[in-house]
Amino acid sequence: MKTETKTTKSTGAARTLKASTTKTTTRKLKAKSTAAEGLMELYIDSLKDIYWAEKALTKALPKMAKNATSENLISSLENHLSVTEEQISRLEKVFELAGKKATAKKCDAMDGLIKEGQDIMESTEPGPVRDAGIIAASQKIEHYEIATYGTLCAFAKTLGQKEAAALLHETLNEEKEADITLTEAAYNTINFDAAEEDSEM
Repeated sequence: MKTETKTTKSTGAARTLKASTTKTTTRKLKAKSTAAEGLMELYIDSLKDIYWAEKALTKALPKMAKNATSENLISSLENHLSVTEEQISRLEKVFELAGKKATAKKCDAMDGLIKEGQDIMESTEPGPVRDAGIIAASQKIEHYEIATYGTLCAFAKTLGQKEAAALLHETLNEEKEADITLTEAAYNTINFDAAEEDSEM
């Protein structure tokens, strides 16, 4: 009789555990009251994010250029600042095409990437090692922007926003070009100089 009681208890515990596990895996996230309900809302929300990100970059790029030592890198960063300002104007046009006022919403991802770049500059000495770090931080930013603009292009096309899609695609191409420029700068000189400097220490 004692053995049967133990078995019954074990079976009951197993059932309780199974029910608890099932309950946990089927739990759904509760959306915020401000959550987007449709694709257009998500599209506008994403535009607000990247609009904030581009504006934040206009403040971060001059700091990166000031801390860089390679003439090629400084030139690339200054050129990208000019391009970023044009991209901001383009985004304002995209908002207009969607019938919305251009407004920025803090982009946590870009904020984090910019802070990471700042940390790199503060934790390295001026020279090729810092330059290599600035390139690494800049490329992370470029890759985030490439992913964002690629998604926005797809959203715009799906929503029938053909002119907006063309404008966003123009920016996407610019971000890809910037990424290639940074890769070439790193591969051709800066990373090699940084490696030589480390080996001498």
